[in-house]
Amino acid sequence: MRSKILALVLASLSFAAHSQDIKKLVDDYLNLNGVQVLNRYRALLAIPNVASDLPNITKNADYIKSRFEAAGVEMKLLTLPDTPPIVYGYIPAEGATKTIAFYVHYDGQPVDKSQWSNDPWQATYYSEAMFNGGEVIDFPRVAQDIKPDHRIYARSASDDKAPIISLLTALDVMKVNGLAATSNIVFFFEGEEEAGSAKLRQYLQENRSLIDPIDVWLFCDGPTHQSRKPQLVFGVRGVTGMEVTVYGASRPLHSGHYGNWAPVPGQMLAQLVASMKDAEGNVLIEGFYDDVEPLKRSEKKALGAVPAIDEQLKQELAVADPEGTEPYSERLLLPSLTIRGLSSGNTGALARNVVPATATVSIGLRLVKGVDPEKQKDLVEAHIKKQGYHIVREVPDIETRRQYPKIALITRGGGYPAARTSMDTPIAKSIINRAKTVAGEDLVLLPTLGGSLPLYLFTDMLDKPAIIVPIANYDNNQHAADENIRIGNLWYGIKLMTALMTME
Repeated sequence: MRSKILALVLASLSFAAHSQDIKKLVDDYLNLNGVQVLNRYRALLAIPNVASDLPNITKNADYIKSRFEAAGVEMKLLTLPDTPPIVYGYIPAEGATKTIAFYVHYDGQPVDKSQWSNDPWQATYYSEAMFNGGEVIDFPRVAQDIKPDHRIYARSASDDKAPIISLLTALDVMKVNGLAATSNIVFFFEGEEEAGSAKLRQYLQENRSLIDPIDVWLFCDGPTHQSRKPQLVFGVRGVTGMEVTVYGASRPLHSGHYGNWAPVPGQMLAQLVASMKDAEGNVLIEGFYDDVEPLKRSEKKALGAVPAIDEQLKQELAVADPEGTEPYSERLLLPSLTIRGLSSGNTGALARNVVPATATVSIGLRLVKGVDPEKQKDLVEAHIKKQGYHIVREVPDIETRRQYPKIALITRGGGYPAARTSMDTPIAKSIINRAKTVAGEDLVLLPTLGGSLPLYLFTDMLDKPAIIVPIANYDNNQHAADENIRIGNLWYGIKLMTALMTME
């Protein structure tokens, strides 16, 4: 009888170990080791990580591999010629019934140092956000001096090295507290996401034996919700685009001699672009919205609970009249057409009295579930034809320009489709419930993120669910100068990763 009681006590203690307050365990750890965490992060941020810079991107991979090996993870580099390696790690869990993969990219956007307030490769510590009047202060020497609103400014501080240090620290928290992973854990660190993930498909195809056992992919990328609440995201928009050049005379002309006679490419292009959207910002191109896949009931319910942020964003971004009549979160569920750039002649001090010979527009297309990238570009081309343009694929010769009054040179870009994972699957529900143990009931469940990631390779090619688990502050300046991470968000990331790796 006493042995049965002892067994029950041991079982309850084991359950308690897995049910401990993760937030308290992490806080206790950081109260002792927070300074070391920040110093270790500074070392990672100091390694330049532009994907095209293979020597430095490889240094990043080697650093990540060595640090995770030191934490007891089985690590290897997956390689292809002249390509940043995939840093792959594996933790087997005794008795595990599922395998969870954490995807993070370790490359970052290129930098123009002249646009930064500090050296982007030397992490700078601020008392709070620059836009709130934050000032440069020394990195803390004792953990008690670390405050949630402090910020680290450096390239990739938020996008996407923050999850790397969060996962690494979570492993330390688990080791110190005697917590074991409850699922088999895979770490998958990519080194060319910001450069378009050109070789990701090949990496996945050539390493199927490592990939196939994975039950769910957790993408550690992107920001928390604009309401400042934590969120889980179950999809992303796809992306593609094109450039369109229209033609006037065969050479630039004096505007005094030829103005009112020669066609003006800038005006032609302005009229063409204006014909694509109405005054509310809705796309007028025939069929543009036809293939949008409807939301499921659970997704509609989740969308209805998303905090309203339109008025906040209008004030913060100084936007008096945003496009559309739907709320911001609903606009993300529609395909979009954005003018990324226009050029024709010069402005300011370089403006000249000429009629330019050409004008060019770069068009960005964001896609939602159900919308095919190539078909969407076909629809845009069909619209351009309806406006009377003869479409060419190469710079037109003189005879072509003499023959057609309206010519459009179209250069189609690459891209990929949108992806979305159901919130109704058992694994999705488990992740939601586990995330709430650290995020609370404020956790936002968003059907689709506004940005794009190549999730379709995982949801469509691998036929596995993929969920985004963001940790970075939404005002992190990702891709831009003065990128940053709020310390409170970094600490939240450590708690979230610890919770997910130890979820029942």
